[in-house]
Amino acid sequence: MRNAVLAVVTLLTLCGCSMFGNDDIEQPAELVNFDQEVRLERRWSVKVGDGQGKYYNQLTPAIDREFIFAASADGTVTAVNRASGDVEWRQRSDDLISGAVGAGFGMVLYGTREAEVVALDQISGRELWRAPVSSEVVSAPQSNGRIVALQTVDGKLVALDAATGAQRWIYETTVPALTLRGSSKPVFAGNTVLAGFANGMVAAVNVNNGFLLWEERVAIPQGRYDIERVIDVDGDLLLAGNTLFASSYQGNLMGFDVQSGQITWGLEASSYHGLAQGFGNIYYVNDQSHVIALRNNTDQVVWENDDLRLRRLTAPRALGNYVAVGDFEGYLHLLSQIDGHFVSRVRVDRSGIRGNIVADNNTFYVFGNGGTLSAYSIR
Repeated sequence: MRNAVLAVVTLLTLCGCSMFGNDDIEQPAELVNFDQEVRLERRWSVKVGDGQGKYYNQLTPAIDREFIFAASADGTVTAVNRASGDVEWRQRSDDLISGAVGAGFGMVLYGTREAEVVALDQISGRELWRAPVSSEVVSAPQSNGRIVALQTVDGKLVALDAATGAQRWIYETTVPALTLRGSSKPVFAGNTVLAGFANGMVAAVNVNNGFLLWEERVAIPQGRYDIERVIDVDGDLLLAGNTLFASSYQGNLMGFDVQSGQITWGLEASSYHGLAQGFGNIYYVNDQSHVIALRNNTDQVVWENDDLRLRRLTAPRALGNYVAVGDFEGYLHLLSQIDGHFVSRVRVDRSGIRGNIVADNNTFYVFGNGGTLSAYSIR
């Protein structure tokens, strides 16, 4: 409940909205007109339960092999053939899903508000196992085939046996008095699992035993009040070769050597989203919903698009020559990777888009807040 309340307060601050009707508060930018250079063509759409539900969930689909998997807050998990849009299976449960979905090694994984992790069979959708954890899971569990790694909102990185769900180890961090509602999902790099936490830290842990290999700060809390000291690493980590990139709210963007934890790059910035990479750039969305491109490993701003200011954008997703973001009114925006100008736009879901966009093979997959999963190709 604490995290849910803070999420509302923080988002009101970030988006310039006010529950008290103050007309002086800056409003989200109106959409600008432009000549569309390419067309986003909807190939198929599938209904997946109630979507993000009534809580501030950020449920994101996952691709594995020829399928895309999506889960809704009301306990519905669906497997869809990416090429045809045909539903392979649909599994309904009484779970209140809050962390979804991870897919790989024959499993579909999700976490719940009731502090459980559930593994389903990818082919049939039948439940393989479920395991209790210490608190709610709000990001997608991940697997390397031997363990399932996940984060809980009470600051723990947990490893479960991939075959049985039995607990293998726990790595614990301290949790600040106030945090955003969310967490980054773990990332595997060989025998290491990496994770970002609400206290502004990134840690690398041994996959086999949970021993800490290194721990570094992405941000240091500043200010007198708890809300000023929120420095969550909520956006998904980006692994690019031997470098791990991380972003924090009211903090920094940082690059770390995966093996040693040595800082290889850093820049002051505030973002609660993950990063994307392409054309020699790092792309991020700051806390004012500006889309920004930085030259790799420098502080050089290649371009910045502020035309979507305060529109509560998703994390950026790079594909081909383009960068895509979704917004609170349900628009999917396509920007040029070269200079950030708009090249296309389509409205996907009038309830908005909160879950991150997934992309593969010239296609963007978008899970609208209302529960529709859609595939859009670039034409």
